[in-house]
Amino acid sequence: MVLLEAYRMSSSYITIKLEKKRHIAWIFLDRPDKLNAINPIMLQELSEAIDNVEEDTSIRCAIISSTGEKSFSTGADLTELQKLTPETATEFSSKGQHVFSKLEKLSKPVVAAIIGYALGGGLELALACDFRIASYHAQLGCPEIELGLIPAWGATQRLPRTVGLSNAKWMIMLGDKIQAEKAHKIGLVDKVVPPNEVETEAEVLAQRLCEFSPAALKYAKCAIESGDGMKKETKFFSLLFSLKNAKKKIENFGSQRNKQ
Repeated sequence: MVLLEAYRMSSSYITIKLEKKRHIAWIFLDRPDKLNAINPIMLQELSEAIDNVEEDTSIRCAIISSTGEKSFSTGADLTELQKLTPETATEFSSKGQHVFSKLEKLSKPVVAAIIGYALGGGLELALACDFRIASYHAQLGCPEIELGLIPAWGATQRLPRTVGLSNAKWMIMLGDKIQAEKAHKIGLVDKVVPPNEVETEAEVLAQRLCEFSPAALKYAKCAIESGDGMKKETKFFSLLFSLKNAKKKIENFGSQRNKQ
């Protein structure tokens, strides 16, 4: 683990850690006992952390990582999904999209350091970053289809832009998890390294980015990003919660996981 300096307000967070080393901000997902599953509190804290990084002029780059060795994030917390109705599903999808879009539009480069699982919303979080470094044993995927759902936090838009239409359809419509090497082959991750080197490689990349003009990097990001299909994603995600089939699949999936 990289040794870090305490960052202001870091102690006020419950589900994440926000720390700083020189010009680099580190945001750690910090629910290792839940495989860093994303709940509403984490979404809100990620939003606040992103604002802190944006406002701090001494920060030139950010890294999203996680605590624990098993998972970057397994996505949305299943206990939260089980509570959703078509109406609250709309709010749930829109909130996640808003936070991840804020990360995507951050004026500073963002690197995802992926160890272990990056599934569902966890992969969507990584997709909102500019660069992705993964460990050899990392597994990435969009398993929402197994629950009778679709991704709700941007994958239907960002994944095709990242890996191409055919690969995106394969991942989203079949729900298969892929290993890091294949993810690298199709362009989903930029580099694959041993688990104990992921954060080091992410920091090396971040330090390189810190050497360039902040204004140039900001406008490069603005020029690259375009398009908006998020409204349709939210609409279809919430409609699926009107089907009993989705509710049963989520409950069954949660029961099976608890037995493991």
